[in-house]
Amino acid sequence: MDSDNLKWIKSSHSGGSGTECVEVARLNARTAIRDSKDPLAGQLVIPAQAWGVFIGAVRENCLG
Repeated sequence: MDSDNLKWIKSSHSGGSGTECVEVARLNARTAIRDSKDPLAGQLVIPAQAWGVFIGAVRENCLG
């Protein structure tokens, strides 16, 4: 996947120290996730529905 052509968005919850930065990009029915400190290291690509479930769990503070 050519990540240069994706619109990456940095998480609003990334750490202020710059050591915990995550970026996401939408790909039709999938979501790509990468470490913004090392964008060339690759991406994790998951179904968009799974990303939605994860974000819902974060918002509801269900991850422990």
